Amino acid sequence: MGKLYNFAINLLRFNLKLKPMRKLLIFVVSLFITGSLLAGGLVTNNNQSAMFTRLQNRNASTSIDAVYFNPAGLTKLGTGFFASVNNQTITQTQTVSSDYPYLLPTPKKYVGNVSAPIFPGIYAVYNTGKLSFSAGFNPIGGGGGAKYKTGLPSFEMNIADIPPSLTAQGIPTTQYSSDIYFKGSSVYFGYQANVGYKISDKFSVAVGARLVSATNKYSGYLKNIMINPTYPAFGAGFTGGMVLASDFFTAGATTLNGLAAGATAFVAGLQPIVSGGAGSVLLSNGTAVGLSATQIGQIQQIIGAAGQNPAGLTIAQAQGILGAAAPGFTAKANVMTANAGASKDITVDATESGTGITPILSANFSPLDNLDIAVKYEFKTELNLKTKVANNEGGGIFVDGRTVIGDMPAMLSFGVDYRPVKRLLLSASFDEYFDKDVDYDGSPTININEIDKNFVEYGLGVEYGLTEKLRISAGWSHTETGVNLNYQSDQSFSTNTNSFGGGFGYRITPMIDLNLAGQYTFYNDGKKPYDPRLSFDLNPYTETYKKVTWMIALGLDFYFGKK
Repeated sequence: MGKLYNFAINLLRFNLKLKPMRKLLIFVVSLFITGSLLAGGLVTNNNQSAMFTRLQNRNASTSIDAVYFNPAGLTKLGTGFFASVNNQTITQTQTVSSDYPYLLPTPKKYVGNVSAPIFPGIYAVYNTGKLSFSAGFNPIGGGGGAKYKTGLPSFEMNIADIPPSLTAQGIPTTQYSSDIYFKGSSVYFGYQANVGYKISDKFSVAVGARLVSATNKYSGYLKNIMINPTYPAFGAGFTGGMVLASDFFTAGATTLNGLAAGATAFVAGLQPIVSGGAGSVLLSNGTAVGLSATQIGQIQQIIGAAGQNPAGLTIAQAQGILGAAAPGFTAKANVMTANAGASKDITVDATESGTGITPILSANFSPLDNLDIAVKYEFKTELNLKTKVANNEGGGIFVDGRTVIGDMPAMLSFGVDYRPVKRLLLSASFDEYFDKDVDYDGSPTININEIDKNFVEYGLGVEYGLTEKLRISAGWSHTETGVNLNYQSDQSFSTNTNSFGGGFGYRITPMIDLNLAGQYTFYNDGKKPYDPRLSFDLNPYTETYKKVTWMIALGLDFYFGKK
């Protein structure tokens, strides 16, 4: 035990307290999964048909996809039954870079791949003339799965902090390593029904509702956190090679608990000497009052570990220092024990799910035969997601039965479709998502201001009929986010975008239309500055956020009625 006391001087001064590693894996409100996958607001998907993909603007649609975009416009379809089946295949790459100086390497780049090979939109309409009955099914939020094979900066920085923090405490450490993996999927399925009424040939209205069924799934791990502390006093296992961080902190806790026990024992052992009137004897002369040389050496080492100089102390003074030091050793041991627990392996497997209702109102006005003006309002969807934990080994990351807020904002949409000539269609759209009314931090008890203004989206599109059967189109849409820096993080970030889509429509038969399209979305880069993390390093750092999305879409529209 004697040579461990030499090491204890640094251990007692050591004050690294890791943030619990479980916090590194709190993905509960990670909007890079639960947010919108393409067009739309922070959490709302607005790309709900192949026709949208090739035109980018459908708010004034009077075709079958108006089930979602403009329910009041469905009365212009004609009488009878109509249907549409669409699928979009979407791929998104999210890249987060951090210049935090202790990441290895630095700057470090983290890449997440989001994939939605199946993103359906299914619609059905039955018109009687005055009345329109319609139903739709689509992923109104989410719709994909994300994989981060090397985690994210917020997962890794606590680990990266260990070597410099240990080194600053006199424990040379230069390396770390870990195994990090995360996979998540999210989909908010929308089941929508509408009833429309034609008040006149120029004006129609509709009322509807959408049942939103939300499911978020999370699985991942943070394993094998290793460091390379150089401390021969700990034995052959701590001489600069890579060891489990939890083993190192456990060894430190054992040493400090030993010091606390030794100090407490010597306080009791010295009491008879002090009570007998020999407390004024110098500790170095303790053999004269019954102490062995070994005991004197151990007492001196404990006093040294407590940061005191044992030279010239009397036995009574030594007893006082030992009594005061014992609680400090225990407190430091508790920190070490907490760090050992915080650096153990974590595995998670959890699901969040819930349902909500979205009331929907819309109106369509046709002042001219070749002009449609549409407006739609979707009310806020309240979603309380209940957590179910299948595996939460190592950390209480997800709490079984806990409720998380997953609300979707109200949405106001305007659209104009104009046909200056028979074969030419010009479209314009505007959407506003009322994000300021939504609690995006996900917690019913925490209130973080993350939104400065509402999210808006607008664009223009054009379609031209080359022949009676073949139509080509192209469109552009732009979004402007309203989030502030409190919202931005490696787990959830939003920046302005520009999307360009194009494609063609082909009338296979008088009853079947084919739509084929592609789209690419450009995102502005985002940056967030951070204050220094460590007290001994006052250098700020910055995270950079990048994202690109591309997709293809295919749709078939069926006309069984009379147009």
